[in-house]
Amino acid sequence: MPIAMKDPGTVAAKWSKRAQAAGADYSSGVTSTTKDQAALAAAAAPLWASATADAASRNAFAKGVTAAGTAKWQARASSLGTQRYPSGVAASSAAYQSGVAPYFTAISSVTLPPRGMKGTNAARNQAVVDALRKVKFGQ
Repeated sequence: MPIAMKDPGTVAAKWSKRAQAAGADYSSGVTSTTKDQAALAAAAAPLWASATADAASRNAFAKGVTAAGTAKWQARASSLGTQRYPSGVAASSAAYQSGVAPYFTAISSVTLPPRGMKGTNAARNQAVVDALRKVKFGQ
C-alpha cells in the first residue's frame, strides 16, 4: 500500500504560515540556549570537510546552481534581496568597520618603494599584498 501524502502545495502553505509566525520562538531559542554554538560548530569541522568533499565529488554545487538557473536567482535577488539588502547592511555597519580596520591599519603602515617607470612597479603592489596577507594569515 502506498504511503498517503498531502499535496506539496498544502504542505508548503502550512510550512510558510507557521514559519512566519515563529519569529519569537526563533529568537527565544537563540537567546536562551546554554550550548556553546561556536565550540560545537568548530568541533564539527571534520564533518564539514567530509561533507564538502563529498558534495564536490558529486559536483553538487554546479548541479544545484544549474538546476535553479539564472531566472530563479534573478527573481529571488530582485524581490527578496532588494528588500533585505539595505537593512542587512545597516545592521552590519559596526561589524564591517571592525572587520576592515586591521586591513586599513596595515595598508596605512606600508612604506611603498619609489615609483618607477610604467611596468616596473610590481614591488609597490607586492608590498601591499604582503601587508594584507600578514593580517589575514599572520605570515
